[in-house]
Amino acid sequence: MFEVSLVELAVIALVALLVLGPEKLPRAARTAGLYLRKARASWHSIRTDIERELAAEDLKSALKDTRRQLRSSAQEIGDGLQPSPASTKTASATPASEPAAAQETAAPDTAPEPADDIEPTLPAEAADPHAGHRQRDRHTP
Repeated sequence: MFEVSLVELAVIALVALLVLGPEKLPRAARTAGLYLRKARASWHSIRTDIERELAAEDLKSALKDTRRQLRSSAQEIGDGLQPSPASTKTASATPASEPAAAQETAAPDTAPEPADDIEPTLPAEAADPHAGHRQRDRHTP
């Protein structure tokens, strides 16, 4: 910011000594140091706040980009799951005697969707992990 050489500092100190005198110079130096520390602390605080705001803006923009990419990917996946109009016409134009062939031509790359009404079953030990402990606790000698 300010470029002050050693010679320039010596000239400033000599002028301050001549103007203020030896009695007032130490007190003036302490006061100048105090204000300089306050200025540096304020500058550091402002710089930290600006950096924090910039980082928040970067995070917001990255989040928006990620959200946009996820939405476009979801749209592409949704478009890929819906049958195209040409494949539905082909499926409706095939005779009823060839249902397996119609399914293969309609969607060869899609996997069958799992049924939603089937609930997974767990073994009794997994469903109630304390079941074995209860039986052991019931035994009395």
